[in-house]
Amino acid sequence: MSIASFDPQQQAVLVTPAAVAHFKRQLDKSQNKAVRLSVKQSGCTGWMYVVDLVDEPNANDLHMPLAEGVELLVDSESLSVVGGTEIDYVIEGVNRQLKFNNPRVKDYCGCGESFSVN
Repeated sequence: MSIASFDPQQQAVLVTPAAVAHFKRQLDKSQNKAVRLSVKQSGCTGWMYVVDLVDEPNANDLHMPLAEGVELLVDSESLSVVGGTEIDYVIEGVNRQLKFNNPRVKDYCGCGESFSVN
């Protein structure tokens, strides 16, 4: 995909209905107003996802309204790492977790904490 055809408002991050419902429950419990996605350098491979519940966006956040009144804020400086990622909420046995299906990931560390991108 070329930069000219990349529309971050439509293609930045996809969120499944299960993840939206999870975010809605978390926001209702916390009284926060939005979910913020960013990355930070971490681990042996390079990057780690950071999901925060926040009251106010940062100045450089991309605003993505989702279903059920949920707003996702994506740190624009993290967009080169998270762009195109699908966020899902999965239940596997007794474990419940957010899953990030990122087409840019080329490798994960052994413990699963960090990842690298192309």
